[in-house]
Amino acid sequence: MKYDIILAGVGGQGILSIAYLLDHAAIARGLRFKQAEVHGMAQRGGAVYSHMRISDAPILSDLIPEGHADMILSVEPLEVQRYLNYLRPGGVVISNDEPVKNIADYPADGLVDAALMALPRAILVDAAGIASAAKMSKAQNMVMVGAATPFLPFQWAEFEPFVQRLFGAKGDHVVQANMTVLEAGWRVGAFAKELLDAGVSSALVGRFLARLQPMTLDPAAARGYAGVLEGVRAQAFLATEGARVACDTALLNTLSA
Repeated sequence: MKYDIILAGVGGQGILSIAYLLDHAAIARGLRFKQAEVHGMAQRGGAVYSHMRISDAPILSDLIPEGHADMILSVEPLEVQRYLNYLRPGGVVISNDEPVKNIADYPADGLVDAALMALPRAILVDAAGIASAAKMSKAQNMVMVGAATPFLPFQWAEFEPFVQRLFGAKGDHVVQANMTVLEAGWRVGAFAKELLDAGVSSALVGRFLARLQPMTLDPAAARGYAGVLEGVRAQAFLATEGARVACDTALLNTLSA
């Protein structure tokens, strides 16, 4: 068993905190890990990335060969493009949809998301919206940890002791708020994984997630939606704009009718 992960983002987005949680969760599980140096930290807003390797067997190198990464986990969507050559066939991209426009020629709105949604297995996460709803706008990295967890050998609740170590000095309310956004990220990732595994395209998964309230997502119910999202009623629902709705039995019945 092995998981090779490219962590990506820009300086100041909490990449080191993501690495801390994954490293310590691996240790707690009795797994081995190696992590390459994080690059770009000297410049806030500059590109940051790290190679992380988790395995139940000895790991000979801390660098992931090109074409072998199981996951690219990015807190900034354009940064994904730098590292796609590392992704293996069948690997997954999990990215925040919130851009950090730190260059003058940053692509126009929508182009970056469209490029990601054209990938075979990609999930765009509204980390900013989830974090802001919990009044934890700086916790987008915690949302991304949660979204990645369904693809890793962890459960989201396993991170609580390490979240406590990171934020306990700020009070229990901060710890619990971080766990709340982490769970919300997990719900998005787990729900999306079920849809992708059922053969739903990344683009359709992304459009559907954009209409749903994250904390109402039940991964166990996702397969029920997989068969109806190509239908006329579902397409009409996805074509409308408005507030996010609860992902519940009533919605499934509406889309299935």
